[in-house]
Amino acid sequence: MERVTLLGSTGSIGEQTLDIVRRNSDRFHIDTLVAHSRWQRLAEQARDFGARAVVIGDKNHYADLKAALSDTNIIVEAGSEAIRDVAASYRSDTIVNALVGYAGMHPTLAAIGSGKRIALANKETLVVGGDLVMSEAKRKGVDILPIDSEHSAIMQCLEGEARKSIRNLIVTCSGGALRDMSYEEMATVTPERALRHPQWQMGAKITIDSATLVNKGFEVIEARWLFDIAPEHIKVVIHPQSIVHSMVEFTDGSVKAQLGNADMHTPISYALLYPERAAEPMEHFSILDYPTLSFAAVDHQKYPALGIAYECLERGGTAACTMNGANEVAVAAFLGHKCGYHDIVGAIRYALKEASFVAKPTIDDYDAANAESRELAARYLKL
Repeated sequence: MERVTLLGSTGSIGEQTLDIVRRNSDRFHIDTLVAHSRWQRLAEQARDFGARAVVIGDKNHYADLKAALSDTNIIVEAGSEAIRDVAASYRSDTIVNALVGYAGMHPTLAAIGSGKRIALANKETLVVGGDLVMSEAKRKGVDILPIDSEHSAIMQCLEGEARKSIRNLIVTCSGGALRDMSYEEMATVTPERALRHPQWQMGAKITIDSATLVNKGFEVIEARWLFDIAPEHIKVVIHPQSIVHSMVEFTDGSVKAQLGNADMHTPISYALLYPERAAEPMEHFSILDYPTLSFAAVDHQKYPALGIAYECLERGGTAACTMNGANEVAVAAFLGHKCGYHDIVGAIRYALKEASFVAKPTIDDYDAANAESRELAARYLKL
């Protein structure tokens, strides 16, 4: 049995990961579950899957969680240090990191340090510190398998191919919930409207990031580190149907594409079972249901965040960390009706202009840059 520690178990990716574990109960066993604040759901999951331990990130919920599991032998812990400890624990073989934001960075490094296989949904780990993370993974011989649908698609397209044959990675994006709005119309959009994604069922933050294309910019940065590809060879195209999850163009002119339903169970199971494939009981994909697939170039005036991400990637150092921290604060403010939609990119630009910059950062430098970027974004938004 492969023992799994699941970070972010009560979120969308976490719940779907548990679906995969349930369908493959002869192969996987949940050792530890981690959530930020949803202690009631965490307690239910721990009972359902016979977890050995649980960790609640928000210490304010520790007493409630402890009481909810008092009739069991399940170990209950709380706080960020406990999350790092379970990520590094010898008691599990695989870490699924589905935490949201910078919070996923330290647990990923802890898991790498203990030599675990990592199924990574926390893109911020590579956005913020891709150079450091991938260098450590290579040094420790640790596999990092992407859960993002786009990066899973690229990984599948690259199977059996020589690296020297790669010309471009082509990352697709739906255009988000506001793709049919003009830039001017977006200025007054509400969080509720921006959360209505036409294809994907995702968490609130990533849905807003999908609308601004911050998410796609982060995926470009992530692809650069995952696949060791120069930024100029990573392209982005709008694909409203979300059927082609990404493509790879080769030097002979051939293009491989991975297609499928808009269902995150597929990339999750691919990461967990790799190099095998699951026999998933989901609805089968039929190309006949999609007689027309369309693609378009990204309008960079409408989606300025994508260009900012490329600029951060070119600059290197702590730039992407600053972008990520400012974005996290701004998205939370937008979701809380404390700022406008365009203020998200405004906060990012302000933070990048005002922040300190370290060209060759350590983990302490990343921590400092993350904290500074949040302060700068809060100042810009007058929070």
